[in-house]
Amino acid sequence: MIGYLYRSFKRFVFELDQLTRFSVKMVLSCFGRPIYFAETMEQMFVIGVGSLFLVILTGIFAGQAMAFQFSMELADFGSKNYLGRIMSLAIVRELGPILTGLMVAARVAAGITAEIGSMKSSNQLDALLAFGVNPIRKLAAPRLIALLVMVPTLTVICDFIAIMGGWVIAIFIAHITSTTYISAVNEKLTFGNIFIGIAKPIVFALVIAFISCYKGFTTTGGTKGVGRSTTESVMISSISILIVNFLLTKFIFSYLKGYL
Repeated sequence: MIGYLYRSFKRFVFELDQLTRFSVKMVLSCFGRPIYFAETMEQMFVIGVGSLFLVILTGIFAGQAMAFQFSMELADFGSKNYLGRIMSLAIVRELGPILTGLMVAARVAAGITAEIGSMKSSNQLDALLAFGVNPIRKLAAPRLIALLVMVPTLTVICDFIAIMGGWVIAIFIAHITSTTYISAVNEKLTFGNIFIGIAKPIVFALVIAFISCYKGFTTTGGTKGVGRSTTESVMISSISILIVNFLLTKFIFSYLKGYL
C-alpha cells in the first residue's frame, strides 16, 4: 500500500514537472514568427461560436433556478427587492466564470486533446518536425490565444443571460418591478466585481489550454490511448478549474479586497 502511494506520488510530481515545462514552451511559442493567424481565427470560431449555444442554455436555466430559490428565501424576510443585488454578486463573481469554464472544458478540452492526440498517433507531429515546423507553435499557440480571448467573452455572455433569466423570474414570479431589479443589479456591478469576473476566466483559459494540449502531445497507445487522454483531459481540467477558483477567491479576498 505504501509502495503504491509512493509510486503514485512520484508519478504525480513527474507529470506536474512535465506539464509545467510544456506550459512554459506554449507561452513562449506565442511570441515570434511565424504567426499562424488563420489557425488562431479558426480556433476562435470553433471555441467561441461552437460553445455559444451551450453557454447560453446553461446561463439562462442556472440564472432562473438561482433567482427562483433566492426569491423564495428573501420573501420570508420581506427583502425581495434585494434579489438583483444577490444575483449580480453570485453570477458575476462565481456562477458565470465557473459554469463557462466547466462547459468549455467539457466541450473544447476533449476536442483539442482528441485532435492533437490523433495527429500524434498517426505520426503527423513527427512529419511537421521533419518539415521544420514547430508543432507547439502551429497547434498549441493558436488554441491558447483563442481560449484566452473566447473564454472571458463567453463568460460575459453567460453573466448577461443568467441575469436576464433572473429578471424573468423577478417580473413574473417574485413580482418585483423591472426598475427595482435592474437598479439592484447595477449597484453591484462595481469595478471590483467585474475585475474578479474577468480575471477568473483568463486563468481558467490557461488551465484548459495547458492541460488539453499537454494530454494531446503526450498521447500514446493509438486509438485507445486517444480515448484515455481525452477522458483524462476533461476530468483534470474540470477538477483543476474548481481548485483554482477556490485559490483565486481566497487570494483575492485575502490580499486584494482593500483595492477592489
